[in-house]
Amino acid sequence: MLAAFERVYIRAPELRQEHMLTARRELNLLFVEWSNRQPNLWLVVRNQVALTPGVATIALPPQTVLVLDASIVLNFGTSNESRRYITPISRTEYLSYANQQTPGAPTVWWMDRLIAPTLTFYPVPDSNGPYTFDYFSCTQIQDANLPGGETPNVPYRWLDALVSGLVSRFSRIYPTPPGYDALAFRKLCKDDAEDSWKIAATQDTEPVPMTLAPALSSYYRN
Repeated sequence: MLAAFERVYIRAPELRQEHMLTARRELNLLFVEWSNRQPNLWLVVRNQVALTPGVATIALPPQTVLVLDASIVLNFGTSNESRRYITPISRTEYLSYANQQTPGAPTVWWMDRLIAPTLTFYPVPDSNGPYTFDYFSCTQIQDANLPGGETPNVPYRWLDALVSGLVSRFSRIYPTPPGYDALAFRKLCKDDAEDSWKIAATQDTEPVPMTLAPALSSYYRN
């Protein structure tokens, strides 16, 4: 907080209670923005849900922002475990299915991104299980609670992006420092926030090899 206020030329002796209340509000709004710029890898969690035969829709934890990867597992956690990776579909595609109550082992899922999010399977889980839904999802960043003196729910590599993001938001609220044009100063702060975001987001990836195998069988004319 102190670093962000200093960048808009508000020094520590000038800070009052209302400054910290504003900082908490803007920090939480910044976290909302970051949640919309998914995925944030430090917020990825893994969950398992035992599916009930005949029940197509399950409730997801309310803090779920996005489901990334999922599989249906038979005999989860045993030596006979077997799994099938299943893929997402859109609302439109799900609505196009002629019989949404078809029973079977689920092969696709549709996430309804409500305030209380749900996830619907097709086909509907049958009695040939037991089936377990094993998935990775992104969750919301924890709310800031400055009076509690808590550590921000971000990793070390994101701290500069956090400060720069706050500065950009503060530049909309507090008077422009002497010697700066108001619009130019806000643009400077916004550009710095974007640069810091890009640097952190570039590193917030899984450094694994990717193999591309183009299909060339029909590339040449016979």
